[in-house]
Amino acid sequence: MTKKSHRQIGNEAEDLACAYLETKGWRILERNYFFERAEVDIVAYDDTAIVFVEVKMRSSTKFGHPMEFVTEAKVKNVFKAAEAWMYERKMEGSPMRFDIVGIIQENNEAPEFNHIQDAFR
Repeated sequence: MTKKSHRQIGNEAEDLACAYLETKGWRILERNYFFERAEVDIVAYDDTAIVFVEVKMRSSTKFGHPMEFVTEAKVKNVFKAAEAWMYERKMEGSPMRFDIVGIIQENNEAPEFNHIQDAFR
């Protein structure tokens, strides 16, 4: 059995998160937006704001919940990427928010989602 790369696991997590957000009626605008070295996993719209979503997935909570792996450095990078995304689209001043979607999926079981809206400012 071939071990999945970090990128493959990340793509699977983002696929799950996008499907989850779409079931809530959200529109996915972009995935994996990069600005310089800063990245945001998902840019979406929820009928109230542009939402920049950080996705974290783990196979268990043995070493902590996925949300605990969103570091201060990651938050700064998401802010930087979000600012650039809004600027490039001439949307500065539009409502925006930062969410985290944590996913736990053990042994190919159904994923468990934990969605924190307005997770950081």
